[in-house]
Amino acid sequence: MKPTELIYDWNTAQSTSSLPKGPVLLNDETLRDGLQSPSVRDPSIEQKIQILHLMEALGINSLDLGLPGAGARAVEHVEALAREIVGSRMRITANCAARTLESDIRPIAEIVQRTGLKIEAATFIGSSPLRRYTENWTEDFLLQTTEKAVKFAVSLGLDSMYVTEDTSRCDPETVKRLYSAAISCGARAVVICDTAGYATPMGAYALVKFVLDEVVKPSGEKIRVDWHGHCDRGFAVANSMAALAAGADCVHGCALGTGERVGNTQMDQMLVNLNLMGISPWDKQDLTKLREYCNAVACATGVPIPPNYPVVGEDAFRTATGVHAAAVIKAIKKNDVELANAVYSGVPAQLFGMEQVIDIGPMSGKSNVLFWLERRGIPAEDGVVERIYARAKSSDHTLSETEIRECVEVVR
Repeated sequence: MKPTELIYDWNTAQSTSSLPKGPVLLNDETLRDGLQSPSVRDPSIEQKIQILHLMEALGINSLDLGLPGAGARAVEHVEALAREIVGSRMRITANCAARTLESDIRPIAEIVQRTGLKIEAATFIGSSPLRRYTENWTEDFLLQTTEKAVKFAVSLGLDSMYVTEDTSRCDPETVKRLYSAAISCGARAVVICDTAGYATPMGAYALVKFVLDEVVKPSGEKIRVDWHGHCDRGFAVANSMAALAAGADCVHGCALGTGERVGNTQMDQMLVNLNLMGISPWDKQDLTKLREYCNAVACATGVPIPPNYPVVGEDAFRTATGVHAAAVIKAIKKNDVELANAVYSGVPAQLFGMEQVIDIGPMSGKSNVLFWLERRGIPAEDGVVERIYARAKSSDHTLSETEIRECVEVVR
């Protein structure tokens, strides 16, 4: 019997109307918005190219190459990534961020001309009353700036992605006017932003529905709708799922949720959850590179992965608790990997190239000790088992391999 046949799935027990309709697009912001955190390092070109290849391997649809308007270093890095995509004949598509300024948009067109890579111009401007009041901007200024930027991008032969910052705190009328103006000027993608991480899943759903019903459908144009969220309230992944359920086509995210303040939507967690829901960016998707992708970003940016981080954290598929370990071990003894990965985990480790790890600590039972020794081909002599078990019970932490082997050597 398959483990899936032993699970009653309340996630799909009732109406499926709240599930994303699919197919779902994913846009990776790791190498642009993800680097806006004050705690990260800007990776080298070589590191960025390594991460780019991992995005491609994971089936991520597109990425933000950077903001070339920021200066010479940004131009150099964006161009190197663009050349790598062309030279390696990748299927991943590209965009670049730009303020609604000609001086930001023009460098994108120049990189397109030099590399031959089609790059979408993601022009952004603040939209909420909070921002307008702070900057002394009028609505007319926002509209004129929007129209000028989109028209300029289109005139240079660029596809236009129009981005309103802080959309989740913007009044409906302004949202409607800005997106409608951008679409009428040639934008074929709009990005709804929860820039301050303010939205709840209900709010994300309502906002996306509003944009679709009040702007996109009345326009009569084929417009891609993107959701770009942040995690200030811890809702980033939930909001992204709600946005997709409401009809958004694409979600933006960053590996490990890197980014300003507490960061962006976690791209790795979006990949995991969409896969488990049977919704993937491509027809066939291999997520065994997920840990490598996260580790590469962690190494390149200096952002450590917490032990309890979902799926790729050190403790994600690891237990030292006796009751849990005993159940996992019994499943393993049945020669059923899927069962072992399901009995105490909601995520199948094998899908991500990982497996259950049984360790020994103060909460362990003797089954932990026996299994640990068996896996390493060490005879489970009574004296060895008792020595390890006693040390674990008197310890305040999970024993390291060195500590366990010391117990074996002392008895021998």
